[in-house]
Amino acid sequence: MTSVTPYDRRHVDELSTALPAFAPNVDLASRWGRRMASVFKDGGRLLAAGNGGSAAQAQHLTAELVGRYHQDRPPFSAICLTAETSTLTAVINDYPPEELFARQVQAHGRPGDLLVLFSTSGRSPNVVSAALRGRECGLTVLALTGPAPNPLAAAAHEALCVDAGFTATVQELHLVSLHLMCAALDHELGTGSRGAAREDARPEPSAREDGAPSSPARVDDSRTHHPETTRHPPTDKQGRGPLVIIGDALLDVDVVGTAHRLAPDAPVPVLDDIVEHPRPGGAGLAAQMAARDGHDVVLVTGVGDDEAGSVLIGLLEHDVHVVALPYDGPTPVKRRVRSGSQSLLRLDTGTTPGRYGDVTAAVADALDGAGCVLVSDYGRGITALPAVRERLAALPNTVPVVWDPHPRGSAPVPGTHLVTPNRTEAAAEAKRLGEAPHTPELTGLAAVNADASALVTAWQSRAVAVTLGSGGALLTYGDGAPTVSPAPAVHCVDPCGAGDRFAVTAALELGRGSLPTEAVAAAVHAASAYVAAGGPVTLAGPATPAGAATLAGPMTSATALPPRPPHAQPDGTDREIAALLDSVRGTGGTIVAAGGCFDLLHAGHIATLQGARRLGDCLVVCINSDASVSRLKGPGRPLVPASDRARVLLALECVDAVAVFDEDTPEAILERLRPDIWVKGGDYAGADVPEAAVLSRWGGQVVTLAYLAGRSTTRLAATAASSAGPAPLTHPSTTHSEEMTS
Repeated sequence: MTSVTPYDRRHVDELSTALPAFAPNVDLASRWGRRMASVFKDGGRLLAAGNGGSAAQAQHLTAELVGRYHQDRPPFSAICLTAETSTLTAVINDYPPEELFARQVQAHGRPGDLLVLFSTSGRSPNVVSAALRGRECGLTVLALTGPAPNPLAAAAHEALCVDAGFTATVQELHLVSLHLMCAALDHELGTGSRGAAREDARPEPSAREDGAPSSPARVDDSRTHHPETTRHPPTDKQGRGPLVIIGDALLDVDVVGTAHRLAPDAPVPVLDDIVEHPRPGGAGLAAQMAARDGHDVVLVTGVGDDEAGSVLIGLLEHDVHVVALPYDGPTPVKRRVRSGSQSLLRLDTGTTPGRYGDVTAAVADALDGAGCVLVSDYGRGITALPAVRERLAALPNTVPVVWDPHPRGSAPVPGTHLVTPNRTEAAAEAKRLGEAPHTPELTGLAAVNADASALVTAWQSRAVAVTLGSGGALLTYGDGAPTVSPAPAVHCVDPCGAGDRFAVTAALELGRGSLPTEAVAAAVHAASAYVAAGGPVTLAGPATPAGAATLAGPMTSATALPPRPPHAQPDGTDREIAALLDSVRGTGGTIVAAGGCFDLLHAGHIATLQGARRLGDCLVVCINSDASVSRLKGPGRPLVPASDRARVLLALECVDAVAVFDEDTPEAILERLRPDIWVKGGDYAGADVPEAAVLSRWGGQVVTLAYLAGRSTTRLAATAASSAGPAPLTHPSTTHSEEMTS
């Protein structure tokens, strides 16, 4: 699309030609306006951004929302992301230019907010990066662009694409679109009655706890990352509402003895010196975990009026505030019979659920006052109650909601921020819903991602994180490249409760404002530490301060890797690499590949390569040849010739082979290697990666790994060339993920 506008009548003729093609977008723009109304009524916020003339469009939209369109109404929280001198120079001095809007999205955006992005080409890197960051932060991303397809339209949840040949025409129809959005907003809010609109939007001055007059804006600032609400004063150490866990609480009893002989009448062990250790289970275990970490926790559950229920309440009452749902059934009890740490048998009682009563005022208040919510579903019916589901459905627009599902439980409510099934549960649910992938060649992470992506759509959730046991977890937003968080190597004696530990940590992390990728990585780390320390026995000790959980116990180093396959570290010839890959495939192993220039190896590269190696049984690093690096990076690069770069990489324990390719992109070498997994840098999370189409031909999967901020070959080279001495490692203009994705 050219940026030249025709003069005279041809300008008007071009606009007249574009209008018929624009007509279908009228309904879309109107629907977006109604969506804005819904977000604002729930106390949400709108962010907008664009470059050049599109920046003016973003300012125009936010001005209409803070001011008024046709008739008087309350002002709404609408922020145009800025490129003024101070912000511009502050960001690009320490970060890549494409972070200009992305960092502002992360700072101002809250789950459930709207992000509206304008770009006539749809290809502006800083606007595309803002879209990806918005999705990570839980915002709904709407894009107004020129002709499709384009990267911004692909990155947004929805796009209004103007099919016109001139930039000016696209901008003019973008202006029409934003006016349609504002008109639909006013209509949805019913602003024809000015007095009614104001009365509905403005609370009486006495509603403010501090006694100050109320603001005319109908904006609930409690939805920042560390909110303080007026209806529900903050209670926990971080100045926000507590973690509210709602779900099915159980009583777990470990019946532990010693076995030194077999019974004379049957080949079974005889247990002596039996001791019973009761502890909370299900949602009760999740609540105890969070409380023992030092967090304020409210547990909403149904407990039977029986001995087991009394024991369960007694175990929780010192650490957790329990809010009871009316319930007339038995308390479920799981008794694990063990010899030492070895489980021999499990005996379950109270397995037939009773009936639940109506949601009480105490339950409603607990959910309304939550800082974050974890739904711990153990399939006993709480999450199926219509009144409970109605309450839960209203929460994702105000607080983070994590849902830990169960095969016999209910589907998560739409808008849930993160759903955390394990691998088996995800596959079974995708199949049950008819969403399972039908291509038999999909295996490993490709199959997991297909199931998880299908569930994002079926559940209408914002993200799904599938836990993979010792493999960590895979996070997807439903499209684009998923992010994998590998787990450190641990010695696991008792995995009971690892899923609860994962879900609790993810909920707490989202509650304090972490991105989903950060929350999932922290959850993997916490679950690994939990099982390494012995599992449920760790809850018997003293409570620890919030956030103090660390990796401990019989754990190997986080850099410990599976053993090398035979023929590892080939010299890079096709024959040697082929022999290595044949060996791995012959044993049913997983082949992982990563690519980049690797001109100056730094800690960011090492972290990503170690993470990549943990995803499979063999890691092949594909590096650009000297000529390819020069074409991509410019004169003076590479700093290190390909032969030396390969030698340094092969010295790493995590690298099994190095292959050099001459092309500017890795598609051809991927065709030759046919890896099961292709690893990209973390800034590709949720984005459409070109290599994905190549790997799909044999059932492979592109994944992203988080990278260490502040590490860059470009920065290292500049520092080495400077006579001013070494510079501190700040976030560079070229991240190590860019080095990894040539």
